[in-house]
Amino acid sequence: MESVENPLLQNFIFPPYDIIEAKHVQPAIHSLLRKLESDLIELENTVEPTWPKLVVPLEKITDRLSVVWGIVNHLSSVKDSPEFRAAIEEVQPKKVEFQLKLGQSKPIYNAFRAIRDSLDWVTLSDARKRVVELKLKEAVLDGVSLEDGERERFNQIQLELAKLSQKFEENILDATKMFEKIISDKNEVEGLPLTALTVAAEMAVLKGYAKATADDGPWAIMLYGPSYRSVLQHSCNRSLREEVYRAHVTRASDGTLNNTPIIERILELRLEKSKLLGYSNFAEVSMETKMATIDKAKDLLDKLHSASWNPAIKDMEDLRDFAIGQGAKEAKDINHWDINFWSERLRESKYDINEEELRPYLSLPKVIDGLFKLTKKLFEIEIEPADGTAPVWNKDVSFYKIKDFSGSPIAYFYFDPYSRPSEKRGGAWMDVVVGRTGVLSCDGTSTRLPIAHIVCNQTPPTHDKPSLMTIREVEAVFHEFGHALQHMLTKQDEGFVAGSQGIEWDAVELPSQFMENWCYQRDIIMNIAKHYETGESLPEDLCLSILSARTYRAGSQLLRQLRYAGVDLELHSNYVPGGPKSIYDIDQGVGKKTHLIPLLPEDRFLCSFTHIFSDKYAAGYYSYQWAEVLAYDAFSAFEEAGLDNDKALGEMGIRFRETVLALGGGKSPNEVFLEFRGREPSPDAFLRYNGLLLPAVVAG
Repeated sequence: MESVENPLLQNFIFPPYDIIEAKHVQPAIHSLLRKLESDLIELENTVEPTWPKLVVPLEKITDRLSVVWGIVNHLSSVKDSPEFRAAIEEVQPKKVEFQLKLGQSKPIYNAFRAIRDSLDWVTLSDARKRVVELKLKEAVLDGVSLEDGERERFNQIQLELAKLSQKFEENILDATKMFEKIISDKNEVEGLPLTALTVAAEMAVLKGYAKATADDGPWAIMLYGPSYRSVLQHSCNRSLREEVYRAHVTRASDGTLNNTPIIERILELRLEKSKLLGYSNFAEVSMETKMATIDKAKDLLDKLHSASWNPAIKDMEDLRDFAIGQGAKEAKDINHWDINFWSERLRESKYDINEEELRPYLSLPKVIDGLFKLTKKLFEIEIEPADGTAPVWNKDVSFYKIKDFSGSPIAYFYFDPYSRPSEKRGGAWMDVVVGRTGVLSCDGTSTRLPIAHIVCNQTPPTHDKPSLMTIREVEAVFHEFGHALQHMLTKQDEGFVAGSQGIEWDAVELPSQFMENWCYQRDIIMNIAKHYETGESLPEDLCLSILSARTYRAGSQLLRQLRYAGVDLELHSNYVPGGPKSIYDIDQGVGKKTHLIPLLPEDRFLCSFTHIFSDKYAAGYYSYQWAEVLAYDAFSAFEEAGLDNDKALGEMGIRFRETVLALGGGKSPNEVFLEFRGREPSPDAFLRYNGLLLPAVVAG
């Protein structure tokens, strides 16, 4: 009876997001785990080393859990509440215990080994071979080879790590919400553009200042993305910039929300777990599921550092000279809270481009329309609104259907674009609702179609304007849509390696970063950039300015990413928990090589570094740079084909779709790239696009 009443356990195609509440989580997960426990016992008793007797029942078990837990996890990210937190905290240990039992199942592991060692191995498809190899590797990393006391300790560690990363995320959300600065004096908000003032006044209304207006205030300054970035880029009030910057880099680093002990404990447990598995540090464990090795990752970071250091020095000199020329008091003492402000002024001066003046030309509806037209041209798909087909969790969420050119549906996705600081975590992401698979289908057809969530945190619309975007926000939408395309356009029917499943983690950013490149093509900009009121196109000179400004401060931007990647690898390969160097000593050491202005001694950025402490990038943040090399190289194939040659572009698009987007984890990323590009990847395109390498001279 319970499963009929509980929306999480209904037999749905689209999750009933409109009626799922926190009260449903505990009974649903407990009931589901009881059912899956008995399914697992049944599988272990009847398992044979064949696809129907091993992989099919195993996929049914793992998929059911990942779909239901995925819904719960998603709602906690976009509709956070004390009730959701309490429900997750209560059921998470049981869920982790079941996953460990499944991951450490000897009968399942032995059956996969039997397939691997059988004479039939050579007859298996590439995708099925990848499934077997993936499952064997997963089992070893899940502790299948550990016995008794060691296994028990390993399981305790996994339980504690799950709890810690959940708490880490919650502390950041709460710390971000806690900071608010109400400003009534108009002089203190000088420089802030109307967009920022409008949002700040609307936030003030929510805080109880009913009469707040964009013109007269009061204004509420917050730490969530759009507000924070606006202050650092545009506020003429240096002390406000400093206050907001310091608050941002020390988020979740003191009091009851202090993430420092959580980080230290996470690193300690990861190291202990690695040693139980026979590795000397967690970076070695991480590299088991990557294309790179520790040495290759560090080698790439070193190469990129060499290419970006001198350009970054030049960036800083240009900034100082410009600030001196403007008579800035701080010109001789440029600090962290000055860099974004002065680099924005220099960009405006150098390229005659003002980010805020561009906003009216970059309205969300027009950007989405241009993105969909591009994907139609490249990949021969139609995307149409399907609002009303599926329930949603917020009125601002839209729903879409993707069809191939024959008109058959091939995928669906939700799009949740706007910032909601009171309940939604920051950043932008793509998540899987369900993946493509030949094994599971609600309506009895041969294949279950993939469904995705795309979530962003951009400036919300106001009562009289749509969401007006910066070029960076446009980039974020294209980026997440690239991830979604790999999930949705897969042709892989083996669920364990469909979409981005089973792809080595340092290759998963390839399609997302590939899509970003299209934001900087003239035709695409002219297509998406139409004034939201008049419909007029972006003036040609502004379009050219956007293209020229793309590589502006590229060396400095890359160094910042190298700090994140570098501190991540250091903490997971060389840091000694409880040793003489603290986590912040390690960060400061990396910062000396990546920041021309020393990091503040009180910088606690690590306390909000969700990628490595509550997401999947631990000892893997370098993946962004690794995949960027692949992505730029892939994009350069379209350049070589001719960006103004629609026929050649279409052919190259289909080739990209049939390899990078279609094959999923069914082949190794190296093979997939080779199949698309016809050669090994090269970093030249990445450096060239970032203005860090002079274009090669072509012989006449």
